[in-house]
Amino acid sequence: RSGFREIFELIAEVAVFVFFVMTFVVQAFQIPTPSMEPTLLVGDFLLVNKFIYANTVCGLERKILPRKKIERKDIVVFKFPKDLKMDFVKRVIGLEGEKIEIKDKQVYINDKPVSEPYKVHIESQLSSRDNYYYYDDTIKDNFGPVVVPPGHYFVMGDNRDNSQDSRYWGFLPLSNIKGRPWIVYFS
Repeated sequence: RSGFREIFELIAEVAVFVFFVMTFVVQAFQIPTPSMEPTLLVGDFLLVNKFIYANTVCGLERKILPRKKIERKDIVVFKFPKDLKMDFVKRVIGLEGEKIEIKDKQVYINDKPVSEPYKVHIESQLSSRDNYYYYDDTIKDNFGPVVVPPGHYFVMGDNRDNSQDSRYWGFLPLSNIKGRPWIVYFS
């Protein structure tokens, strides 16, 4: 009888630990679209570090927890602003207060070109008004200028010609960010 109780307690403790970890520390995530290729591939399974950008409440918590400020070029997993049930993954391009403009596929921040060795363009030609799909495809190559409002970010996929991102649906609120990809555990 005591053996059953010990097993039940062990299972309960493991369940509480797993629930805590999955709620506050890491989350499993699968890449659903090619928008981040070649950095992250369709079908990649990864763990998302939810602690890294977590808000802290007090000074002691700030010293103990490894909280990181979101910077340009960070990859983030977030709740899609147009449907909070969906998770997306994109790269942070613009920070609050920055002017973002895209001219002929080149990103400019505060009127200076940005080096982006991670980005790819599968289409060499620029889009025109005659060449569009169900989204206005001309904004993928020429966009803005816009200024990122406080508490928001401008995010884009690395596969620029195949990414629905801030160019199409707007700025990403800081409150929607869940974390940063930590490791790809299955590709």
